[in-house]
Amino acid sequence: MKRLLFFVLAAYAVAADTRSPLIVDTPMPAPEWAKLERRLLAENVPACREFFEKYYDDRGYLKCFVRWGANDGPDDAFENFNRWPELHALGASDDIMSMYLKGWEGMLRQYTEAKTTDVPAGKQGMYYKDFSAQSDWMHHGEGEQNFNRMGMSVPNLPIYQERARRFAGFYMAEDPEAPNYDPKLKLIRSMMNGSRGPLLRKATPLDWVGDPFDPKGFGLVHGETTYEQFLQHYQEYGDVVGDHFINLVATTLPTDAYLLKNEAKYKQWIVEYMDAWLARMKENKGIIPSYVALDGKIGGVEGKWWNNAYGWGFSPVNPVNGRRENRNRIPRALVGFHNALLVTGNQKYVDAWRDMIDAVNSNARTVDGRKEYPTMYGADGWYGWQSRPWNVGVMDVWYWSMKPADLSRVGENSWISFLQGKDAAFPETALKRDLDSLPRKIEAIRADKTLPEKRLADNQLNLNPAATASLVQLMLGGLPPGVDGGLLNARLRYFDPVRQRAGVPEDVGALVSEITDTRTVVTLVNLNATTARTVVVQGGAYGEHQFESVELNGKTLPLGARDFTVQLAPGAGARLALTTHRYANAPTITFPWARN
Repeated sequence: MKRLLFFVLAAYAVAADTRSPLIVDTPMPAPEWAKLERRLLAENVPACREFFEKYYDDRGYLKCFVRWGANDGPDDAFENFNRWPELHALGASDDIMSMYLKGWEGMLRQYTEAKTTDVPAGKQGMYYKDFSAQSDWMHHGEGEQNFNRMGMSVPNLPIYQERARRFAGFYMAEDPEAPNYDPKLKLIRSMMNGSRGPLLRKATPLDWVGDPFDPKGFGLVHGETTYEQFLQHYQEYGDVVGDHFINLVATTLPTDAYLLKNEAKYKQWIVEYMDAWLARMKENKGIIPSYVALDGKIGGVEGKWWNNAYGWGFSPVNPVNGRRENRNRIPRALVGFHNALLVTGNQKYVDAWRDMIDAVNSNARTVDGRKEYPTMYGADGWYGWQSRPWNVGVMDVWYWSMKPADLSRVGENSWISFLQGKDAAFPETALKRDLDSLPRKIEAIRADKTLPEKRLADNQLNLNPAATASLVQLMLGGLPPGVDGGLLNARLRYFDPVRQRAGVPEDVGALVSEITDTRTVVTLVNLNATTARTVVVQGGAYGEHQFESVELNGKTLPLGARDFTVQLAPGAGARLALTTHRYANAPTITFPWARN
């Protein structure tokens, strides 16, 4: 593990920042929120180490019964590191990155070696070329989410850069073994795709479930109790051919590659593909379809724009309870809209989602004097009625636009109340909540007596102790990433130029207390009473935001840069008000001192 860490650190060590820093030397009594931040960053590490040492072996292999399948397959194995990349990028110990990379590399080997006996796509290996051989982008996204955010800490790691370009090539018609993309019609040819290409026939339950096995004695977390019930669960999942809004998560792969060196071809593909989807939305009365046929026609010859598994009209029977359940996975499509905004800065992608919210809600009905709003659409029209307006993506739309009208859709939210100056207790409350979760997770890990041969890949997902939600909101002014495979949305990010790594330096706390369209307010404090600390502050998770000026101690200083350096004297702190031009720069994962 130490050798791996040395290699990683050497991969991105470059000359330190030489620009003149802002000097902060005003003493600041140590705020409680800052002490809690430092505790949470520190106490995550031993909790994660205990998790890693229990569930991974010396090779970095997950100690479990290895299966292919949507319930308990490879994507779940990789999800066991959810939030670890963000944790390190925030400033937690390098041990987090070392363990995470060891497990990641180990599982790539483990699932490349693992082969199915009955499922066609996995017979030569569940993973191929370090990527899932074939799956849908709900599960691809869950499995790749941590790779997608790995670059925040190891941007120059050669194998990361090589994989980022290779993975993008699977969806850009660059790999003849993975003909997923039709460049003429600008569509991904199936919602089941991967490093071995698209599934261009009806999917069978076996394709989804994986090889037969006896589930007796396993901890089954999805409700089924027999293999036959597994198959019944996926009986109606056959429609997969053609493009699907869930494939928009795939845009993260070319975005990963674009973040390396801003090579034009990656941005061009993202814009080409996303603009094709915007055109489809316009043609479909503002609503994104879930089925685009191989000839490019929305809904195919029958015009069923709502078709396909996980689509607008997807309400299969749950064999456990015998009831139909609505499984429209449209929230996953938000990833593509963020990626397009990130690489272009063009608000038309935000506008399109906002317009879709209005389009769906325009189909409301009144029953017994009460208004109801739809969430689904099928052969008989709108259904899935609920008492509140359809609000998928309202938080994202507000965060991307910063428009008051968009904020009005969000509703009650403690973090937003804090940003508006209405809930001063929120930082301490949120940080204590995450701190309190750690001992509970450790206790549960120690109480887990399951044997590896009876442990499925998803059994320990809820035991992963990494707690970062409060840190992302408070330190970065960001949205805690979900499991959908998207990148980080953040107003600020930090770097340590002395240790040459991502994250705040030791002893430093940061609190973003206000964000608007043009303004960002952050308080930085050095809790060390004897040693100065130097921190680089960056606009956005990927340098996409530009700082025009900073107000410090009553003076306004010009900046005109995507990042700046602050030197914090021992025990000093300050409130910085930053005039911010959002989405003004080409995003990058290159560290600040390596790009100036």
